[in-house]
Amino acid sequence: MALDFEELLRFVDTVLTANEGDHFTTLGIRPEYVERHRVGMSMSYSDTLIGDPDTGVIHGGAITALLDTCCGFAAATVLVDLAMTPTIDLRIDYMRAATPGQTVYADAEVYRVTESVIFARALAHHGDREKPIASAVGNFFRMELALFTDMRREFRAAQKLKQSGQKSRGSDNE
Repeated sequence: MALDFEELLRFVDTVLTANEGDHFTTLGIRPEYVERHRVGMSMSYSDTLIGDPDTGVIHGGAITALLDTCCGFAAATVLVDLAMTPTIDLRIDYMRAATPGQTVYADAEVYRVTESVIFARALAHHGDREKPIASAVGNFFRMELALFTDMRREFRAAQKLKQSGQKSRGSDNE
């Protein structure tokens, strides 16, 4: 079985938006694209993310969370079916402060895959990868797909319900 990237994108979006008040919704992380070995995400500027009230600069922890999340989902793109890839190790190098008021983008790529570990790296920037805010290198655990059978079944069932609800609403308007 091959991984369905459209399904992975829907899964990423669900994880990032499903639980009001969790760290993903608080950070406002959004998926931009999902491809084999690559994921892009964004995090809009928000007053809740400010780490230094005097300058308005986003807290480094928010940048770290964006890079970790982006790398983790990039790691999931090399799997044969929908699953999670927990972080084993993550290194962040900060190169400059994020500019207050600007969206932060992250682009992650997988550069090595072994039987147990997936290696990824990412850059955070404001739209120009040549002017990075921070870089990340991480290792992600390639867990057995059988551990995620229930998760996949529940996600797919919820997606079917959502799609059938949208079709029903759409037919009411015709």
